[in-house]
Amino acid sequence: MINVTSKLNNGVNTIYLEGRLDSTNATVAETQIVELDTEDSLVIDVEKLEYISSVGLRIMLRLRKKHADLAIVNASTEVYDIFDMTGFTDMMKISRAYRTINVDGCEVIGQGANGKVYRIDPDTVVKVYLNPDSLADIEHERDVAKKALILGIPTAISYDVVKVGDHYASMFEMLNAKSFSKLLATNPENVDEYAVMYVDLMKLIHGTLVPRGQLPDQREVAIGWTKFLKDYLPADIYEKLYAMVEAIPYDDHMLHGDYHTKNIMLQNGEVILIDMDTLAVGHPVLELASMYNAYIGFHLNNPEGVKDFLGIDHMTAIRLWKKTLELYYGSTDEAYLADKENKAAVVGLVRLLRRTIRRGNEPELVKTFTDKLCDLVNKVDSLI
Repeated sequence: MINVTSKLNNGVNTIYLEGRLDSTNATVAETQIVELDTEDSLVIDVEKLEYISSVGLRIMLRLRKKHADLAIVNASTEVYDIFDMTGFTDMMKISRAYRTINVDGCEVIGQGANGKVYRIDPDTVVKVYLNPDSLADIEHERDVAKKALILGIPTAISYDVVKVGDHYASMFEMLNAKSFSKLLATNPENVDEYAVMYVDLMKLIHGTLVPRGQLPDQREVAIGWTKFLKDYLPADIYEKLYAMVEAIPYDDHMLHGDYHTKNIMLQNGEVILIDMDTLAVGHPVLELASMYNAYIGFHLNNPEGVKDFLGIDHMTAIRLWKKTLELYYGSTDEAYLADKENKAAVVGLVRLLRRTIRRGNEPELVKTFTDKLCDLVNKVDSLI
């Protein structure tokens, strides 16, 4: 049995199909659809459609001939699979129905530029994307996470897409996992122990070669940030800065792009990387720049603000950052490590200054970042 209804709203005619669309009712169903069809944009809502046969698929093709922008929405997994296996998902816009979950009161265990990660039960976490129109972002993150996993990086692959309010989210299985932020907040005296695991994973990432073209080039992104600042810095500072950023060589080793304690998990003794949408390739200074921002740069005007961002206090954040530099570069020489920090800080501040100027409402922070960046550019002659 099939039931066909429609609703016209703002120039979009939505036709709802309910039941089964097969050879027993296809003729009647098509007659009803044609009667309800208009010259408006057409959407076929199949949320309550249980099954569609090849006869029903041919009806969709005939509708597509009349409506080039035809969209089929809210397909159940079973119905979507039929469209997918028959190639319809390549020919027209077809979207799944997504179940809705609630994260109110759930612990935030991860946070990145594009979303927050919540634990919703002991076995499951969900990443909620900030952009309501994020399906393409979710597909991108799934794709790069699979590439990373194949290349040997321990990470989690999303097994489902859901909705949280008006936002899309990815579901992950994360058994008994705790973020490094939570571990450090609970046991700050163990910062050196966690730093070893933290740096070991970082070195694994940076030691991983990526076939050219599979991930974005972070060097090109950093050059774009720098160009933005041309009219906001003294000419001599800008020229030296741009020359140093441009001199960073292309590097086809992997970068995470947002490597901090909320995006590193400890699961049954294994260190796991999450929040993979910023994955890229590039020179390590570009990774260290984002890390500098997470632990220091973002909080130059309010050092204790790191607790709101990462859940760890300022002193623990600084200890972790300093220990990370020691372990990563294999040195305790203070002058050598200070130079490494300054190089990372230059790139990090370029990003922060651009970001803050674009927001347009934080003049004190703009001044702080500008003064700090100019000072460091005068001290540093190379970023590599």
